[in-house]
Amino acid sequence: MLKFALAGNPNSGKTTLFNALTGSTAHVGNWPGVTVDKREGTYKKGAEPIGIVDLPGIYSLSPYTPEEVISRNFLLSDEINGIINIVDATNLERNLYLTTQLMELGVPMVIALNMTDVLDKQGDKIDVRALERRIGYPVVEISALKGTNVDDLMEKATEAIKTKRVGETVLKDSLLGSAIANAEIALKLKGVYAPLFHAVKLVEKDEIEVKSHPEEAKAVEAFIQANAGGREIDTEAEIADARYKYITSRFSTTLTRARKLDYNELSKSNKADKVLTHKWFGIPIFLIILFAVFHLTFSENVLYLGSIIPSFGEWCGQEGSVAKGIFFGDGLNSPGVILFNALDLLTSKIGEWMGMGLEGLGAHEAVVGLVCDGVWGGISSVLSFLPQILVLFLFFSILEDSGYMARVAFMLDRIFRRFGVSGRAFMPMIMGFGCSVPAMINTRTMADQKEREATVRVIPFFSCGAKMPILLAIAGGIVEKFGIGNADIITYSMYLLGMVVAMLSLLIMRNTTMRGEASPFIMELPIYHMPGFKNLMLHLWDKAKHFIQKAFTIILVSCVIVWFLSNFGWAWNYVGENMDQSILASIGKLIQPFFTPLGFGSQLSSTGWVFAVAALTGLIAKEDVIATFGTLAGCLMAGFEVSGALEEGVEEVIVMITSTGISIPALLAFIAFNMLTIPCFAAVATAKAEIGKGKFKWTLLFWIFTSYLVSTMVYTIGEFWWTSFIWASVAIITTIAIVLYNKKADKKGKV
Repeated sequence: MLKFALAGNPNSGKTTLFNALTGSTAHVGNWPGVTVDKREGTYKKGAEPIGIVDLPGIYSLSPYTPEEVISRNFLLSDEINGIINIVDATNLERNLYLTTQLMELGVPMVIALNMTDVLDKQGDKIDVRALERRIGYPVVEISALKGTNVDDLMEKATEAIKTKRVGETVLKDSLLGSAIANAEIALKLKGVYAPLFHAVKLVEKDEIEVKSHPEEAKAVEAFIQANAGGREIDTEAEIADARYKYITSRFSTTLTRARKLDYNELSKSNKADKVLTHKWFGIPIFLIILFAVFHLTFSENVLYLGSIIPSFGEWCGQEGSVAKGIFFGDGLNSPGVILFNALDLLTSKIGEWMGMGLEGLGAHEAVVGLVCDGVWGGISSVLSFLPQILVLFLFFSILEDSGYMARVAFMLDRIFRRFGVSGRAFMPMIMGFGCSVPAMINTRTMADQKEREATVRVIPFFSCGAKMPILLAIAGGIVEKFGIGNADIITYSMYLLGMVVAMLSLLIMRNTTMRGEASPFIMELPIYHMPGFKNLMLHLWDKAKHFIQKAFTIILVSCVIVWFLSNFGWAWNYVGENMDQSILASIGKLIQPFFTPLGFGSQLSSTGWVFAVAALTGLIAKEDVIATFGTLAGCLMAGFEVSGALEEGVEEVIVMITSTGISIPALLAFIAFNMLTIPCFAAVATAKAEIGKGKFKWTLLFWIFTSYLVSTMVYTIGEFWWTSFIWASVAIITTIAIVLYNKKADKKGKV
């Protein structure tokens, strides 16, 4: 099967084009030998299937970051037949810099000139045929967002590989042209693949190239010095300057603007940025947008209409039809809650039908318990939250695809630098709201190793979709059982807690064990645009598919194990509703005292061990926390009446609250612990690969210590307000100790 590499700058529309070409055939793996995200898919509309490999977004083939090294090595391998180079037509000069490097590889290539629809709206025009003649490679105008001309692009790509290419460079007439030509000859004699590309890198004094060809590097250096006329030449800067001069004189002239741009004139995106990225109002606006996202996802009282209009709120709270229960709560339900209620109703009915069917067949109570409580009870408790996870993910995808999230990273760079990291760290962190695994992998774009390690450690504090059922179920249980607060505000506050802990952790690490300067952060801000519907749906489909696969594999197995351990004693006898005599109960009681400072330990009733067990199963997959509640609630529910029709998950939490006597501060501490402690097995494995075995043990200790400390603070301050003074004193002493440590370290460094 033919295979093409998709290469381009960040924010050039590369991922959008990849999705347009491959659709639902995309799958994610790792590059051989390294843990860097590898996206592959298949284009199926041609005469034969064609493989597409989505390379990490890069600005050049100079290896400043691990992802650039991966892209470079893959392009130099024999795994591909050709390259599809996506170029942002609205930023032609900057994007063609990478193109001039790809030309030197001697690999067949087609240039996808993206965002030409945006140029058309501006009245600007690129003479595509002139650009094609001057650059010497096929050029196709496309709109990845709208799917325009992507099939024509693939036709040109399959046609292009029929012609053998040799490396070409725009540097042959530059100051260093003769040095490059001599280096190319030497490398050809050694039989080096893509000798022109390696020759240019050798002249640039590229570290990888110099180590690979030390003798040739010395010869090149001697040649340059002999022809430099006694002056020092920064070869890397000289080559970069020569590339841009060539691009400006030969390629940029193919762009014709409808009118001459006034230097002081602002584009629509710049006008929006005057407000959205304002020095003082930008961050508050981001927090308001973030709250709006959570409100539209989790609120049972949209815009608080039920509170503003008392008569409307009273009507919403009255018992009514099934439709009324779905669409109205304390007021009008948010889209996320409406979808949640609909799916919850379906899963509840399926559970009832399963129970009636098995009882009708005369099945043993153990079999009924296993199927209805152990399997379906656990899975449905988690599955019901899928709509809200997808709604939240949809909002985040819209913010990211529109170009807003890139601006948030730009704004936060000023703040992040105070914490010892650059704004580049924000993108992996915000990805953590979706899943910690790709977020940790994305830290490979960061050049500084210590900065990377610190970022990897705090990514799990940005609660992923797997942790959302914990927040939603417990927040809903607090509102229903104690009649205080709003579920959306509680959820939003806990998300903010995770972000604050992440920032403080970074500040401490970057001023103690991981000291260092924040790496430079340079990025191009894409123009604002409407996200493509197809692209958003593909994002949601990937998320839903992953969640459902997890529900019917890891969570299913976990539910069966939890049910078995909670229904059988050490003598392998079936204990049924006498769960206190089960294997799980004895394990739970053994570890329960460990959580006493957090509020869900020995101070709870005899069944309080259920919270300790749920926290333990959450180490496998965070969804298992609520799945465990769903499984165990089947035994506990027999002794308690739960009033009203409640959502799946929330009902189980209320049973836990009623049976254990746990307090609100302890419930919030339970959320905090599960948010901040060791993440799921997949995230742990990824972190280990990214950080390395030797240092990973300290990361595990960091997660345990941080989650335990913060959860203890949440519980003690909430339960005993006067402990806030003790914690404040600890914070002051810690700050003084860090300042003194830094002064001592700086003094030692100067000596």
